[in-house]
This record gives sequence, C-alpha cells and structure tokens, in this order.
Amino acid sequence: MTSTAQPPEPARPAGSAPSASRRSPAPAGQATARCILQLQHQYRQDNPAAVANLARLRRGAGRTAHTVQDHWGLGGLEELADILADGRTPVRREHAEEAVYLAVTLWALHQQSVRDGDMHRPKWTLGRAVRTLMQEKSEAGPDDELNDPLRKRLVRVGTAESIESIAVRLREIVLLLRGAQVPLDYGRLADQLYRWQSRTERAAVRREWGREFHLAPRTGKSASPGKEGRNDVIDPSLDPDGEDDDYGPGE
Repeated sequence: MTSTAQPPEPARPAGSAPSASRRSPAPAGQATARCILQLQHQYRQDNPAAVANLARLRRGAGRTAHTVQDHWGLGGLEELADILADGRTPVRREHAEEAVYLAVTLWALHQQSVRDGDMHRPKWTLGRAVRTLMQEKSEAGPDDELNDPLRKRLVRVGTAESIESIAVRLREIVLLLRGAQVPLDYGRLADQLYRWQSRTERAAVRREWGREFHLAPRTGKSASPGKEGRNDVIDPSLDPDGEDDDYGPGE
C-alpha cells in the first residue's frame, strides 16, 4: 500500500491527562461504530446480505487492513473515508485504517451466531469485559486466583509490541467473550488501537486497559452481562478516563 503524508497529530505534553474530548469517539471509533451498528441490526434481523458480509469479515479477524482483497469495501474503511473526506481532521490514516479494520473484524467474529444480543455495546471496555468473563468462569473463591489464565491474556495484549501481535491476542480474548456472550465496546477499542500505534500514546492506552480492569468490581456470577437485561457491574461513579487516581494515562 502506498503511503501518503498525513498531517501530524496535535502534541500532548508528556504525563498530562487526556482532555474531555478524548472521551468522545475519534474518527476511528466513529467509523467503527457506524459500520457495526448498521451490520449488527441487520444481522440480528437475519438480513441475507448482512449474514454474508459478517461471514466474510470474521475470516479477517486477526489480520491487518488491506491484506484480504475480498474485504475491500468492507470492514469500516468506507465509513472512515467518508469521515475523513473533509481533510480537516488531523489523523494518521494508516493507523486509523488498521484500528477500524481490526475492531470491525473482531466484532464480526464476536457476533457470529449470536442473534439474541448485541456484542458491540457502548461502555463495555476491554478491561471490564475480561473481568466479567473471569466472574462468569468462577464458581467460588477469588476470581483472580481461579481465572488467572484469563487475566494473563489481558496482560499479553498489554505487552504486545506490534499490530499483528495485538490482533492475534485480541482474537483469542474475543473468542472467549463470544462463548459467554460478554459484549465489548468496539468503538472505544478502535480509538484505543489507533492511539496505541503511536509510541508516545502506547503507555497511556495500556494504563487505560489496566484501569478499566481494576474499576470493574468483583460482583459474582449473578451480575454477568452478556444478554439484554443483565446487570451493570461497573460502578457508575468511576470513570476509566478519569485523571484523579493512580491509573490515569501518561508516559
């Protein structure tokens, strides 16, 4: 793929907390949510075209953008192009494409054969989803001890050093989330993956994932959230993007 020069992103002082706008979806998150929301609704209605597109997309889960020719025109990249068409948003386009494509294809894998629930759901952060999955798997005792392999999978995502590596490790987690029908906010994940690709932002994203995990309280199996109507296990007074505690982002 031929690279084109992209305008630099606005610099943020090292160690500073994200601005309030960081909590709003950036172009990668907007494109991801726009693509998924349409497909998700159609898939749950058994729309034949949506079912076929989902089957095509999930074969790309764990791959990188533009490497599967059958996916050209799919995977949220058309939506991203529309959002960036005015040229006024400073974005590293290749990073945004990788983030959107990875998020959308992972969602397609996650939603596979699930018709009674939305596997993309706002506010279901990666850390929250993994914590909830740990609670799903626990029968008694501290979930950290009984489900340490699940926690280690999240740690492996945090220690990944390439987009190819993080794609494979996220795919492993998504397959487990699908089995328990635990949802994930793919718009937020796409924005985090976009920022993660910049060395200056990577530590901040990793800290967000850790903070999301630690802000999900241990509530037991009765609060597990996969289907509509299940309880919300996150304390609503806590903000994974907050800046007044030890888990705030920064490098």
